Amino acid sequence: MASKVGEKSISAYGEARSTVEGKPLDAETIRKMNAWFRASMYLCLGMLYLRDNPLLKEPLKLEHLKARLLGHWGSDAGQSFTWMHMNRLIKKYNLDVLFVSGPGHGAPGIISQSYLEGVYSEVYPDKGEDTEGMTKFFKQFSFPGGIGSHATPETPGSIHEGGELGYSLSHAFGTVFDNPNLITLTMVGDGESETGPLATSWHSTKFLNPINDGAVLPVLHLNGYKINNPTVLARISHDELTSLLVGYGWKPYFVEGSDLDSMHQAMAITLEQCVTEIKEHQKKARETKTPFRPRWPMIVLRTPKGWSAPREVDGHLLEGFWRAHQIPITDVRTNPAHLKVLETWMRAYKPEELFDENGTLIQELKELAPTGNSRISANPVGNGGLLRRPLHIPDFREYGFKDIDAGLTIKGGMANMAKFLRDVVAQNMNNFRLFGPDETESNKLSEVYKAGKKVWMGDYFEEDKDGGNLSPDGRVMEILSEHTCEGWLEGYILSGRHGLLNSYEPFIHVIDSMVNQHCKWIEKCLEVEWRARVSSLNILITATVWRQDHNGFTHQDPGFLDVVANKSPEVVRIYLPPDGNTLLSVMDHCLRSVNYVNVIVADKQEHIQFLDMDAAVAHCTKGLGIWDWASNDQGAEPDIVMASCGDVSTHEALAATALLREYLPQLKVRFVNVVDLFRLISAIHHPHGMSDKRWKSIFTVDKPIIFNFHSYPWLIHRLTYKRPGQHNLHVRGYKEKGNIDTPFELAMRNDTDRYSLAMAAIDLIQTLGNSAAGVREKLYNEQLAAKSEAFDNGVDPEHIRNWKWPFPKE
Repeated sequence: MASKVGEKSISAYGEARSTVEGKPLDAETIRKMNAWFRASMYLCLGMLYLRDNPLLKEPLKLEHLKARLLGHWGSDAGQSFTWMHMNRLIKKYNLDVLFVSGPGHGAPGIISQSYLEGVYSEVYPDKGEDTEGMTKFFKQFSFPGGIGSHATPETPGSIHEGGELGYSLSHAFGTVFDNPNLITLTMVGDGESETGPLATSWHSTKFLNPINDGAVLPVLHLNGYKINNPTVLARISHDELTSLLVGYGWKPYFVEGSDLDSMHQAMAITLEQCVTEIKEHQKKARETKTPFRPRWPMIVLRTPKGWSAPREVDGHLLEGFWRAHQIPITDVRTNPAHLKVLETWMRAYKPEELFDENGTLIQELKELAPTGNSRISANPVGNGGLLRRPLHIPDFREYGFKDIDAGLTIKGGMANMAKFLRDVVAQNMNNFRLFGPDETESNKLSEVYKAGKKVWMGDYFEEDKDGGNLSPDGRVMEILSEHTCEGWLEGYILSGRHGLLNSYEPFIHVIDSMVNQHCKWIEKCLEVEWRARVSSLNILITATVWRQDHNGFTHQDPGFLDVVANKSPEVVRIYLPPDGNTLLSVMDHCLRSVNYVNVIVADKQEHIQFLDMDAAVAHCTKGLGIWDWASNDQGAEPDIVMASCGDVSTHEALAATALLREYLPQLKVRFVNVVDLFRLISAIHHPHGMSDKRWKSIFTVDKPIIFNFHSYPWLIHRLTYKRPGQHNLHVRGYKEKGNIDTPFELAMRNDTDRYSLAMAAIDLIQTLGNSAAGVREKLYNEQLAAKSEAFDNGVDPEHIRNWKWPFPKE
């Protein structure tokens, strides 16, 4: 029988100790659960070691083993144990449950459950429920041509690989927002708990509305060790750990021990207590229509690392120690004694009692699992594209700026696009959310609050009524953690919904690796036949580098584009709309897309507008093109091609073009703008790329090209590698030069200002010779004067600040 959690002992061994006491299971149920547990552990070991002889019908030999032993054992038992106990409650209460594995390296524990439930063999018929299928099932794990060692996209029911640690809770909460019947059971590793993202994501309950949302049930798995070190949370007292979790707003229930029979009783009654409390909180909120923030239940499960392995091998600790983390016995191919230890260990699970002669799980154990889509690994939420419905999107053209005078009209494109987002929210109140780390207002998107305010389940103050825009049933998710916002959004879209993250450009780097992991997830999903397509991960980057003059050097870094550009061309897209109407066109396109990571870069301040709506749509459709109204080479060969990508970069490139046309009217200047960055790549290497023929027609092969780019210039050189005439391409961009500057001084520091561009053009046009030396000197003097004005008065000259395109549109 389970006893109360001790005040001092934090051992994982002994009879069960639990916060909740009781014996809800009869002896027969415990016998069957023990058998299911043995079957789970047997399958886990088989995945790690075997390529043949799956049921050990003959003595274990070297030829039955994989040549390379890869995978993790340490957390498999705890995860399988938790899953099987939730199965009982799914059947009892007809629950809708998803499982998220934080320690996804313990994938054998997850995959074994899918196989025992019968889902795996349904999804992969060649891995059938027989001896031949089990052989293939074992062999494929961590094997060339097979599957990876984590809860990868090939794993039925998985939305979270768990390779890079820290995101399990934020992903889990993303799945339950607007999903009122779902419980996402989340295994949180004690090693994972030491990461910053995981630590912050405990606060997600402050944004969970029990009326409209489902619930996350975390199981903090204290198995005590990481790869080679103890874990922090497993080595502190019950009081200290309880205080930590209570401080986060949770109600922790402890289940601890290693004796299987008593642990079944303790876990059964504790898990049922948690589910009961969840349902009671939801019932109260929904019946009274009064949202409140309960103290949600969670479980602290303390079991030995590598539970059910031999305690020692050759006098060295295995179970309950760090050696159980990965392959528990590594030298079975070279050490006959250890091969025998492995065989004895595997036979101790008595596979002959669990599987029949054909290798099929016996019927009484099959009956422990739910059926149909109630099986955790068959839950459609785990393949969210099946549940995805297209957004209801208003016609973005209706929000466009009218009566645009190219290069003259000044308006705020971001604030205007927010009106479009407002109505997207209004028309998709249960299917779309906007996410951001406390920057939505700053990023000029506050118009969205008219459709849905910011979710807030914490306390309210009177002053919140004065522009706080807080609501328990809002549609905007803000917490000052880029990790948590990104995790919520990923969980939200992977479970079949839609969303957008807005963030400052300098700090989007905080989630570099998260976006990297999501890109890899989506790329793998493209290879998995049964994975339905999910909404794209849309990231709106603003507060851009060229308007971070006031915050200084630390806030100037546009390098997120380099991170994204490294990912697969099948997955990533980067757009830099030059004005408000192109921003609307790009946003509409991205919100409709699936299975991409879309990055949109646009400044939030007012800027000169260039294209009416028809021209903007045509330009975005092409991805790049010549702007005739800004060029004067019609019907002739240009002397120089001035190209730009990015709103501020386009502004300066146009101003440079105007200077050249004003001071050297005989020059023929072609102006090119790029909105879809990957149009620069060859069509051979990217689906958005263009042919060399089209490249030559736009950029020429023998004329100098000055390309003013929003980000680091070397990215353009990478993307245009081996293009015809590439040696004529001269790229300007951010060169890691900055301080507390004026906007124009920042451009001058990095040679992206109009004067630097115009002087560079003069230097590159060989036909000018020395004839333009006077013009060049004049440009240089004007540049020095602008710098002097900035240093003397702290602002840019009026003619720089208020510049407009000087030539009439023909």
